[in-house]
Amino acid sequence: MLDNPIHTFVLFLVGGIPDQLSLGALRWFTVVLYWMFLIGSLAVFFANWRLDSMQRTVTHISIYAMRVVIAGMWYLGTLWKLPFPVAAGFHYWLGASVKYSSFHLHASLMQIFLDNIALVQPLVYLLEVFFTASLMLGFMVRLSGIVAALFTLNLLIGLYNDPTEWPWTYVGIICAHGMFAATQAGRSFGIDNLFAKRLIPGFRYDGAVARAIALTT
Repeated sequence: MLDNPIHTFVLFLVGGIPDQLSLGALRWFTVVLYWMFLIGSLAVFFANWRLDSMQRTVTHISIYAMRVVIAGMWYLGTLWKLPFPVAAGFHYWLGASVKYSSFHLHASLMQIFLDNIALVQPLVYLLEVFFTASLMLGFMVRLSGIVAALFTLNLLIGLYNDPTEWPWTYVGIICAHGMFAATQAGRSFGIDNLFAKRLIPGFRYDGAVARAIALTT
């Protein structure tokens, strides 16, 4: 029977899609983690709505929605990077980036990663969780947008010659994250906007941490 996006999303929320079911009991960890991000994202949304009337526009709501949707893409990608230390899906695609890479130097680098996959896989998993959290909460989106674009560029180079892949998919993902960074998308119903408008009580906005955050938002 053919499925549809709404049903798939509902299944995902309760740990019922195939990538979650294959994890066994670990799937409940993926469910709880996503619900934490989703609830946090909604809480930040309503905080912005209440504290900053300038946010209440179609443009800001649209940017927020696009961030959350793309965050879902990253989170789904984390599922097949479990369990640790080596997941079959991650091993396959890392091997494919060696086999189909556009450049010999890049292929050699990917081979080093493949040889050390037990170390690389947890790092990539955490990086993609960071992308998810950043986009859903609207926190440090300028930084995460740039890093995600570079991360996807690596995929474009590595899988460019894979006959099952369409390279323009990666180009589109790069452009989306580049736009998130260029337009400071975290300032649409995100924590970045609360920082920028100094709407978080008790936070020192003149400290080194605040200056560092300002650079990434």
